[in-house]
Amino acid sequence: MSARNKPPFRADHVGSLLRPKSLLKAREEAAAGAISDDELRAQEDDAISDVIKLEQDVGLRSITDGEFRRASWHMDFIYQIAGVEKVEQKLQSVFHNPQGDIYFTPSAVRISGKISMDHTIFGPAFEFLRETVRASPAGGTPKLTIPAPSLVHYRNGPAAIDHDVYPDMELFWDDVGAAYADEVRRLGELGCTYLQFDDTSLAYLNDPEQREMFTNRGEDPTHQHEIYIRTINRALENKPVGMSVTAHLCRGNYRSSWVAQGGYDFVADALFNDLNIDGYFLEYDDERSGGFEPLRLVPKGKQVVLGLVTTKRGELEDKDVLKRRLEEASKFVDLDQVCLSPQCGFSSTLEGNTLTQDQEIAKLRLVVETAEEVWGSAG
Repeated sequence: MSARNKPPFRADHVGSLLRPKSLLKAREEAAAGAISDDELRAQEDDAISDVIKLEQDVGLRSITDGEFRRASWHMDFIYQIAGVEKVEQKLQSVFHNPQGDIYFTPSAVRISGKISMDHTIFGPAFEFLRETVRASPAGGTPKLTIPAPSLVHYRNGPAAIDHDVYPDMELFWDDVGAAYADEVRRLGELGCTYLQFDDTSLAYLNDPEQREMFTNRGEDPTHQHEIYIRTINRALENKPVGMSVTAHLCRGNYRSSWVAQGGYDFVADALFNDLNIDGYFLEYDDERSGGFEPLRLVPKGKQVVLGLVTTKRGELEDKDVLKRRLEEASKFVDLDQVCLSPQCGFSSTLEGNTLTQDQEIAKLRLVVETAEEVWGSAG
């Protein structure tokens, strides 16, 4: 069984990491006007330098900035797309956990102009990550995470689109795909060789309740995932040579809580056979994710990164259990096409999940050690 010298790696991770308390305090001070934007940026730089070293020390080869410059994994990106307007209307999402439900109510979006990419979103953030990793003897591959094109549409739907701007939804999707293609090109010019689309939509649509939402707002839930997949493919038509692209499918991750449930069966065929990417980060940390049977549809040449280690709880998984689950998955997909990771990020929003940094580090180290024992190398 071979090591992997390109992304995704045998031991990998989704991207976001717990923010240090000092950084959370600095963001509060900046919001209150107590410190300047430059002072906040300097504190972000220091915190990111520390978290890069954390990732290197546990043996990871994919290195992110922990998403430390963001409040939200997706909205910080989407609000910067030209043509997207932030509106004060609140859209409530209900997240579930064993203790009950909690609510997340971010501002909504309005598509008030033609969608385009007038600057490289997260470009300066990636440049800092790239240069910091390059300057470190431990090295690694800088990885950037951005929300998938579907997130411009999923929560708000056609009601949020100005129909004078887009009288035809096909025109909307053409522009979304073209804008993302521009972003991918720009990131390639900055030296990004590992890009990840974070996508809740392709996971949510496995849940009948989520599909019912589309029916209720007059859309066709049977084929919506195919539209999303075509749009991602449009974004990657001229993907830079040497750039590896993955997608992370998430059922919701906010303060250790989730939104959707259901196996990958509904989207699996189109997901694995039509989506033109290199690998898939798949949540498989509990029964909400279903079984491994859909993996039988993964074609040769693509990797699946199994998220067997949960980020929602601090208790550490048993290594032998992880190995048994990898063996079970290998009944449906060649083990040489499999990698291992936590099931999601540790802090999709500022608040983070309910575990400590020590527990986060232990889980990342467990992923690396397990991969080394199964495949011979975390790479």
